Amino acid sequence: MRSKDRISYFYDGDVGSVYFGPNHPMKPHRLCMTHHLVLSYELHKKMEVYRPHKAYPVELAQFHSEDYVEFLHRITPDTQHLFAGELARYNLGEDCPVFENLFEFCQIYAGGTLDAARRLNNQLCDIAINWAGGLHHAKKCGASGFCYINDLVLGILELLKYHARVLYIDIDVHHGDGVEEAFYFTDRVMTVSFHKYGDMFFPGTGDVKEIGEREGKFYAINVPLKDGIDDTSFTRLFKTVISKVVETYQPGAIVLQCGADSLAGDRLGCFNLSIDGHAECVRFVKKLNLPLLVTGGGGYTKENVARCWTVETGVLLDTELPNEIPENAYIKYFAPEYSLKTPGGLILENLNSKSYLSTIKIQVMENLRSIQHAPSVQMQEVPPDFYIPDFDEDEQNPDERMDQHNQDKQIQRDDEYYEGDNDNDHMDGS
Repeated sequence: MRSKDRISYFYDGDVGSVYFGPNHPMKPHRLCMTHHLVLSYELHKKMEVYRPHKAYPVELAQFHSEDYVEFLHRITPDTQHLFAGELARYNLGEDCPVFENLFEFCQIYAGGTLDAARRLNNQLCDIAINWAGGLHHAKKCGASGFCYINDLVLGILELLKYHARVLYIDIDVHHGDGVEEAFYFTDRVMTVSFHKYGDMFFPGTGDVKEIGEREGKFYAINVPLKDGIDDTSFTRLFKTVISKVVETYQPGAIVLQCGADSLAGDRLGCFNLSIDGHAECVRFVKKLNLPLLVTGGGGYTKENVARCWTVETGVLLDTELPNEIPENAYIKYFAPEYSLKTPGGLILENLNSKSYLSTIKIQVMENLRSIQHAPSVQMQEVPPDFYIPDFDEDEQNPDERMDQHNQDKQIQRDDEYYEGDNDNDHMDGS
């Protein structure tokens, strides 16, 4: 048992100043509100706070197609009328509008998740937090569901350089479809998503029957839920499933997407979770004592998003926070009660019967049993569409600390990326 977790926290104020447009539910301003609430509780004094680097186009193209990254880099609100065909091809428009500083926004939130993964890989921290990340719907060749670049896939690819198996857990109200799709054919990543399913709810995927294919068969786990699930039902199911997953899969690292649209009263959500219920899932994953990368995600009632992610920062720091919100730049948003915790509501009827939840649990456990008796997860051939680094478990035991010299040989320093003609580092004789 570690005496005290070392926490790295990534934030750049520029992410909070972008604007998706009038009437769009995604408000990046919620990230400023979260950060100021974290500061007002003085949580920054208990962790290392970093401004992330802006991810380079070449880093984004580790997963996304180069043409899509290049188009995101080039398009602006003033020029979009010239590119109707490309906008349609890359699914940019109403849900995923082109706005001022779009590409820089993507570079910052993706850079935060990449930096978080690299610090974990180099054993510089035990837990890394990037509340600006968690944009789980973005696809290899296009935007989806308010997400342009899939920072989670990029972060997982980074973790796979050091870990044989990575576990991805998603508690956003929407199915983590972009991450599941990226790793659907490999056993190197297990994806576990708890989400609302049915009634044409976005994105329409995430049935319990979606389990992965080829080498990835049984390595995608979906827990489809109905409207109104409450703390008791959700946390019980979460703990049961995740305990079995970790026991069976034995991941070397975990990525936890904490979408706050699963909270009661969310503008786009339909669950009845309180902040305490949501945070209980974070507490449970933290106690597994594995390298942990934590991101944000959805969340459209922004004062509740800020409350939730501040409480969860406290949970990750083992710090109980007083319920009365301290003075901060955004205090007026928390009127009239100025309190940190929100109760789960009986805002919606819980349509998840005990028998329904039991059926889902049995199906998930059955799928997990299919991999249980494998002596170890075999390293399979890499999916053809993007690069998953090779990993020889016999050669490198992730539990052993690497000496610094070998570590240095394995990592690409941030300052070794150069533009154009200056990239002489890897030429012979240099």
